[in-house]
Amino acid sequence: MKGATLITGGSNGIGRAISLARKALGEDVVVLDRVPPPAGDGVTYIEADLADFAGLESLIERITIEHEVLRLVNCAGIALIAPLADLSIEDMRKTMDINVLAPAILAKTISRTMREVGFGRIVNISSRSALGRPLRTAYSSSKAGLIAATRVWALEMAGTGITVNAIAPGPIETELYRQANPPESPMTQEVIASVPVGRLGTPEDIAFAADYLLDERAGFVTGQTLFVCGGLTVGSITG
Repeated sequence: MKGATLITGGSNGIGRAISLARKALGEDVVVLDRVPPPAGDGVTYIEADLADFAGLESLIERITIEHEVLRLVNCAGIALIAPLADLSIEDMRKTMDINVLAPAILAKTISRTMREVGFGRIVNISSRSALGRPLRTAYSSSKAGLIAATRVWALEMAGTGITVNAIAPGPIETELYRQANPPESPMTQEVIASVPVGRLGTPEDIAFAADYLLDERAGFVTGQTLFVCGGLTVGSITG
């Protein structure tokens, strides 16, 4: 059951690692992002602003005409870091729009094709921060909301051949992570030291987990959240 895989935020970091992994399996990969992926990735790139709800659903409908999308990875997201005292309503709304509402629109639209075929895989990239982390009211709330949505969609689509699961990464070595967590920062060093396996994760660690959940043979796994965090959820959490 090949079909195409659509990945939001697939031009860099975790999304790109998943994109390359699916491409290596011979799949047709469609990447939605605001910036193009590196030349040579061999994917179909479509520029998209996930905050533009008016055009997003019609864009996805056009994509599904040209590509039989049977796998969806909602990877795009934003992380606004601020204490509650400084958090604006606009910050909260913007974060929820990108991290929860856009994935809902994508899942709603693409699942129509999946239902017709009788097969589909949806993987939402959440975060370990869904468990709570200082300065991340908007981000943690949105990622917890995405996990809740994952469970609801899994129940609604059960019996249709569609599975819906989430991956909650811990600290992953990406450019965005380094921008938000400078290597020389004491807090960054404390986070790394608290990871039981003794290192930061890599985008490829997440891609490997996504491969499992996207596999045709994973049809009995749905509504689950896979924490890929080096043991942070069962060890001492300082970050």
